[in-house]
Amino acid sequence: QVQLKESGGGLVQTGASLRVSCVASGHSFSTFTMCWFRQAPGQEHSFVAAVKRNDAYTEYSDPVKGRFTISRDFAKNTVYLQMNRLTPEDAGVYYCAARNSGLSSWYTAYDLWGQGTQVTVSS
Repeated sequence: QVQLKESGGGLVQTGASLRVSCVASGHSFSTFTMCWFRQAPGQEHSFVAAVKRNDAYTEYSDPVKGRFTISRDFAKNTVYLQMNRLTPEDAGVYYCAARNSGLSSWYTAYDLWGQGTQVTVSS
């Protein structure tokens, strides 16, 4: 059974950078499409970025294009989300998700989830 564990969240000021990480254990990491979602209080999970299994193809939501970068380290079974020029609208709980299939931006398409890491951006 694959387990996902996020880390790296915190409190930063507007304009700052932060990198969150997600370590996958229990299965071959390369077979999974990995994704980051954000959930703000009272809102649904919002797609942020994803990296397709087996290759480097990535997708981003429009609000984060050019500011965020998703990457994966196969040797460490880890996916990262580098977040630059953060704004209060980026705040929320960031969840790592995985699926043993192609890339999707719908959170219902992912059946493996981490516990989340909180990102707070002060104005």
